[in-house]
Amino acid sequence: MTGNSIGDLFKVTSFGESHGKCIGVVIDGCPAGLKLSEEIIQNELDKRKPVHENFSTSRREEDKVEILSGIFNGYTTGAPICMIIWNKDFDSTTYESIKFTPRPGHADYTAYIKYGGFNDYRGGGRFSGRITASFVMAGAVAKRILRLFNIEVLAYTLEIGGIRMKQMDLDEVIEYVEKSPVRCPDLEASEKMLKMIENVKCEGDSLGGVVECLALNVPVGLGTPVFDTLEGDISKALYAIPAVKGVEFGAGFNVAKLKGSENNDQYTIKDGKIITLTNNSGGILGGISNGMPIVCRVAIKPPSSISKKQFSIDLIKMEKTTLIVKGKHDVCIVPRAVPVIESMVAIILVDHAIKTGIVPKVVKDVME
Repeated sequence: MTGNSIGDLFKVTSFGESHGKCIGVVIDGCPAGLKLSEEIIQNELDKRKPVHENFSTSRREEDKVEILSGIFNGYTTGAPICMIIWNKDFDSTTYESIKFTPRPGHADYTAYIKYGGFNDYRGGGRFSGRITASFVMAGAVAKRILRLFNIEVLAYTLEIGGIRMKQMDLDEVIEYVEKSPVRCPDLEASEKMLKMIENVKCEGDSLGGVVECLALNVPVGLGTPVFDTLEGDISKALYAIPAVKGVEFGAGFNVAKLKGSENNDQYTIKDGKIITLTNNSGGILGGISNGMPIVCRVAIKPPSSISKKQFSIDLIKMEKTTLIVKGKHDVCIVPRAVPVIESMVAIILVDHAIKTGIVPKVVKDVME
């Protein structure tokens, strides 16, 4: 299997399967001198854990990170960083009975055909959301680098099941996002989302939603047109998250409804800095960051494993059949996707920041 790495100068390679011995990541190109510890990585990983028993999987992994290389005396050495998490709380028995019956909405059928039936089908194997823990490990390193340059990445739940949060100031979003079990800073909308999730769980069904991600204080000039544009690389990284089915920047698809005079971000000067009066471009023009906040929204599909009876095929007998998916599954993964989306955006920003020369080969990390 190829296609397990992303990034050029800050290269991230993910490995492992849902029910394999471990999942992990190798980062090549991290600057030397970055203060890093398992505690720093763990703080980010903990954000990805199930956040509420009423809609999260009953699989309870400790997700305790182990750093195997690339760190010495608490700082990165410039060598490849390898990190792993051991898989412990899983039961593969339920997958034996359906290994030739592809689950609707999953990659079971496509993986079976592409790899001739040799793919690890347990828990979705390489195509499981479980692998996103490795994305978060790499993202923790990337976010640490970005903070040295005052760049912050923040994501939150914008919508679940059609319930959308109200427009809020950035300070309010930062204050309230972690107070919500669904990571929606609008606590009134959060409560409605939670009730809807609980109702859908009782129906044996699932829900999707939208996550909005902001990258703040991004300097002008990140991105390499024409094929390695900033939004193109961010989109590619986001689509590596198994549940992502749509990505848009700024005004997104709404630009199709606007006139040029409405969509154009006009320029002005504030405190000696060039800014735009609006941000319909989402902080990127011509594939290059323009200094305004990068704003993207990510559509997350409803989890495919549901307890309702569905139609499928017996791949051996080539007959129609039905199945009910059993096991440990999320009703809604949107809240857990929030830190994963932050991580993928951060990884791409670091890669482009290194390409542009903003991040040197050796950094001086004095952050506490």
